[in-house]
Parts: sequence; C-alpha cells; structure tokens
Amino acid sequence: MGQIVSEMRHSVRRPVWHDLAERFAEPRECLASFLALEAAEVLAGEKPANLIGIANRSRACGRNLYILWKQWGAMVLGKSGLGVRELSDRGDSLLLLIYRPETLEALLRRPSASAVLARAGYGTASGLDEVLTELSARIAGHGFPHEIGVFLGYPLKDVLAFMGLVRIPFVCQGPWKIFGDPRESLRLAEVFRCCRARMAERLNSCASALDCLTDGTLHPVADLE
Repeated sequence: MGQIVSEMRHSVRRPVWHDLAERFAEPRECLASFLALEAAEVLAGEKPANLIGIANRSRACGRNLYILWKQWGAMVLGKSGLGVRELSDRGDSLLLLIYRPETLEALLRRPSASAVLARAGYGTASGLDEVLTELSARIAGHGFPHEIGVFLGYPLKDVLAFMGLVRIPFVCQGPWKIFGDPRESLRLAEVFRCCRARMAERLNSCASALDCLTDGTLHPVADLE
C-alpha cells in the first residue's frame, strides 16, 4: 500500500488548460478547448460527471471564460451529447456540472448510490432533473454538499467516509480524500489522469477543439464496472 501511495504522490504533472490556450484564438474554439480538457474523463466514458469552476476574470491570454460561456456555452456543447447544469452563478464565478445524462442517470439508479443519497436527504427527489435541482439548491445554500462525490463517480466508501456516515480510516489525499484500502481509488484516479493527459495530447495537435467535443468519445481506458 505504501508503494501505491508513493507512486501517486510522484505522478507526472497534471495537464492544465493554460498550456494549451494560445493555440485557440477564436472564442468558440477557446471555450471548447477548456471544456474538452476539463470534461476529458466524462468524454472518455470513464466518469459520469465533472465539476467545472469558471472565474469571471481575464486569464493570462486575455480572454474571460465566464463571458465566453455565457455567449457560446450552449452552442459549443450542443452536439457533444453532454448535459450541463449551472449549479451556481455568483457573478464573480460559475460552477458547472457537465455530465453524460444516460450514464449519470444509470449511476443514480443503482441501489448503492441511491441509498447514499437517501441518507443525505434526497428521498423525495426522483428522476435526474429533480435530483440535480436538489443538488443545485444545496450548493446555493450554506456549506457544500459532500454527497457530490456520488455524482462524480468516486468510490462510495470514500464518499460515505468523507460524509462521516461510516468509520473508515483516512489513508491518503488523491484527487479526492481516500479512505480504507486505497487500491481501487488510486486505480480510478490514474484512469482519470490518463484521460486528461490524452485529451491534452489531442488538443495539442488537433485542427479544431470543437472536434474534441463533437466527434465522439475517446476509447475508455478501462472498464470501471
């Protein structure tokens, strides 16, 4: 277990959008490149949803992704097959949930996932839209809903332990807090990292970032079922 944790801590640098931004000067291409990288695991079919935060400020390249989202977001995602929910818009920042509707709906129908949400107080919400409406309301309120990990496809043991609903020892910090036996959690984290790295490679060589959102998913790295 110690070796696994050590390998995780010494993994290669996570690709960031700033490294690619200069390739895409046209506004829609700029936004598409950002969304493709930030939703890489969802596009690859390895994750049901991703949270994407967008600050209302100019980036180093001079562009403001918050404004670009308001202007072009619906158009850019229109042919991607992805769903999007604005979980919050505080004016100075925006929080998006980008997801595959069929994948997220299937996940939330699983008895294990629905049981976690029921314990978190989602008992009266039925159907994907109602569940996401409840999630949005909680994010707009005080605090942050820790059950968000269910929507993001994190291992349920990690979600339950983070919520304090089960007693499992904290083991290490990955992209999320990992509890108990870390092997499956770290495997998933590596799958997600590979998705993002492969998308960065595509964006570094493609003619159009929009193609990365609309030409179908990447081949899955592994079967997570």
